[in-house]
Amino acid sequence: MMEVKAIIRPNKLAILRSTLVNLPEFPGMTISKAEGFGAPARSQKVNIKDELTDYSAKIRIEIVCNDEFAQVLMDKIVSICQTGQIGDGVVWCTPVVQAYFIAKTTP
Repeated sequence: MMEVKAIIRPNKLAILRSTLVNLPEFPGMTISKAEGFGAPARSQKVNIKDELTDYSAKIRIEIVCNDEFAQVLMDKIVSICQTGQIGDGVVWCTPVVQAYFIAKTTP
């Protein structure tokens, strides 16, 4: 199993959700609000006010899925959420050693 995580722009959430829920193997996702800023070398700050207020609202998405579906999800997230601008976000994948649905009886 894998966990696909992404940080995206809030305005991309609706279209991403509507696309993902139509995928046959889509297992569901967790969404939370996040704030952050990119690497200082990638953006130009004009003055000290810009440097101190450069946090921007983002959405964090977490999806646990089978190994084969992880790449499909990552590709979909990138293709839907990219605008070509700095601050579009990031997508990454980490292994999940073990997971259970809480409502199910565990072995």
